[in-house]
Amino acid sequence: MQKPKGYRDLDIYKLAKKLAIEIHKITLSLPQFELYEEGSQIRRSSKSVVSNIVEGFARRKYKKDFLYYITISIGECDETQVHLEILFETESLKDKNLYDYLKSEYNILGKMLINFHKSVLKHHLSPK
Repeated sequence: MQKPKGYRDLDIYKLAKKLAIEIHKITLSLPQFELYEEGSQIRRSSKSVVSNIVEGFARRKYKKDFLYYITISIGECDETQVHLEILFETESLKDKNLYDYLKSEYNILGKMLINFHKSVLKHHLSPK
């Protein structure tokens, strides 16, 4: 595996960004009352997954910082999944196929983030 030159090379970044854009677009078609409640929450948490990957990568020289931001990203991924479930279970998001797709993609992303965290924990060398 080739060492990434930048965060844009990370598969976790690519998937997280793609999903954040999809979530953003989907929330624009939610019922009006959800735009500023669950819609706003899920937009912020999905975008936070991406931004914490980027911030962590920018601080990758320091293992502790890198792990901190990846851990935050994992939490934001989980939060996004909860908001997605709430939207579906309250029938604000009615498309079951879309829900199943997003649920599956966020499960994959969560596993990728956990594996990335484990890899950084195991292989990262902090500066002396």
